[in-house]
Amino acid sequence: MNRNQGPVYYGDYLKLNDLCATQKPLSVEGDSFCHDEMLFIVVHQVYELWFKQIIHDMKSIHTIFNQPNVSEKNLGTVLARLERIKKIQGLLLSQLEVMETMTPMDFLEFRDLLIPASGFQSVQFREIEVMMGLSTQNRESVDRDFFLGRLNEADQKRILDLEKLPSLFDLINAWLERLPFTQDKEFNFWNEYQVSVKKLLQGDREHVEKNFAGLSSREKNIQLENIKQTEETFADLFDKEATHTKRLSKQAILNGLFIFLYRDEPIFQIPHMLLTALMDIDENFTTWRYRHAMMAHRMLGTKIGTGGSSGHLYLKRAAENNRVYTDLFDLSTYLVPKTVLPEIPNSLKEKMKI
Repeated sequence: MNRNQGPVYYGDYLKLNDLCATQKPLSVEGDSFCHDEMLFIVVHQVYELWFKQIIHDMKSIHTIFNQPNVSEKNLGTVLARLERIKKIQGLLLSQLEVMETMTPMDFLEFRDLLIPASGFQSVQFREIEVMMGLSTQNRESVDRDFFLGRLNEADQKRILDLEKLPSLFDLINAWLERLPFTQDKEFNFWNEYQVSVKKLLQGDREHVEKNFAGLSSREKNIQLENIKQTEETFADLFDKEATHTKRLSKQAILNGLFIFLYRDEPIFQIPHMLLTALMDIDENFTTWRYRHAMMAHRMLGTKIGTGGSSGHLYLKRAAENNRVYTDLFDLSTYLVPKTVLPEIPNSLKEKMKI
C-alpha cells in the first residue's frame, strides 16, 4: 500500500484552480455575455471527464481479455468495471435533464459561435465506440470520409491507430469461441438441443391445429407459416452450409447460447452476467444517442447541426443503426423453456466444477 509522504491539500490534489479555470465562454468576447453558455461548457466538460473514466476501465477490460486464456478469477473484476460503466451511463443520461433547463432561445444566443465545432469531434467518445467494436468501417448512417473529416489530423490518427487493435467485440468473440463443454465426448449438446427444439415446435404446430379451429383458413396458415419460419431460423443456426450473416462467429454464437441456456450453472453465472452487462451498455448508449437526438430536435427543430450533419435526423439514425452487440440480443431467438432443456450429465457437471 502506498503511503502519503507529506500533507496533501484537497484543491491541490484535484488541481481545482486549473480545472475551474478552463471554462472560457466565447460570448464574453462578443457584444453580450450569454449566461447559459457556461452551463453548455460545464455539462460537456463533465461528459468528457466521464468518458475518460470509461476509457480507463475499458482499457483494463481489454488487457484482461487480450490473453490466450482468460482466468476465471478475473471475470469478477471485468464484471465490476462493466457495472461501473453502466452507472456512469446513468449519469450521462441524467445530465441531459440539466442541459434541457436551457431553452432553445437561450441556446440560439451563442450557437453560431460554436460553428463548426460539434459532438462529432468528441474523440474520447469515438474511442469508446471503437474500443467497444464500432469502427469507422462498420458505422452506418454517415459517410466514413465525412465522419473522419470532422476530426483534426492528430485525432484522426488516434482513432485509426486504435482501430488496428482488437476491439472488445473481437476479444469477446475469441473468448466465446474457446468455451469448452458444448462438444464433450460423452454429451453432444447440440444434437440433444435440436431434438428438444423439434419437439417444442411440433407442439406449437399441434396447438395451432387443435386450438385455433375458430380461425379462418388464412389466419391459421399465417400462424403455421410463422412456425415454419422459426423452424428455418433454428435450422440455419446448425447448418454449416448456411450463409453466416452475423458479426460474431458461428462458434461464438453457439457457445454464447449455451451460456444463456445454462446460466444457472455456477460456472456460467458470471459469464452470463458479463454478456448481459455488455448488452446493457450497448442499450444505454443507444438510449443516450436517442435522448440526445430528441434534445437536438427540441433545441434546433430541423436546423442542421453545427458540425454540418442533418441535426436530430442524423442523431436519430445513429441511435438506431450503430449498435454493437446485436448478435447477443438475437440469442433470445433460440432460447427454450427450462423444462425442455437437455439434462447435463453428472460426468460433465464434474468437469464444469474445475
